[in-house]
Amino acid sequence: MRVGSLMAKNPIRVLVTTSVGDAIGIMRDNSIRHLPVVDAAGKLAGWATLSDLRQGLIPSMVADLSLKDLMIENPHTVSPGDDVEDAAQLIYQKKIGGMPVVDGDGALVGVITVTDILRAFIEMMGLLTQSWRLDVSVTGHADGFADASRIIQEHGGHILSVAMAAHRRDEEIVYFRMKGQEAPEIRRALEKAGYEIL
Repeated sequence: MRVGSLMAKNPIRVLVTTSVGDAIGIMRDNSIRHLPVVDAAGKLAGWATLSDLRQGLIPSMVADLSLKDLMIENPHTVSPGDDVEDAAQLIYQKKIGGMPVVDGDGALVGVITVTDILRAFIEMMGLLTQSWRLDVSVTGHADGFADASRIIQEHGGHILSVAMAAHRRDEEIVYFRMKGQEAPEIRRALEKAGYEIL
């Protein structure tokens, strides 16, 4: 999945010349926490966060602080063609809530946030469909994933998504999300084949 298919297109943006108070008002009125800051040509000039602007609101009223002084210059960015996984890793590693999406010329084309990535995860995992999850330990089974998948399908299971706990070293667990209502016969067949259901 590419960033371009997930990002918010044509995001609300402000010019570098926008006042801090106006930028906060725009965020409040639109229930957003981030604002791309662009120059007159529409090129990305910075990234403003609600928390940074709130901290600078009072000083900006009594001093010559502007949006340019409070925004993040040269923020982390991604392009529409980047993989969503890369964007998710960057957001996680840098501990940021989102970032601008720019084209090859540096023009702002969108915004991607933690919420967008969470939505993609929920959709990919099938969490909003009528489904159920079966956690199967395949530890010690040669080709356990393939064998467990076969057993599930032979007993009428329709697998929507599969996940594995990559961080676990002590046990190999496969998380199967399946369409429809829970089927006890699938659980019994797996246990009969020697798999532990968690």
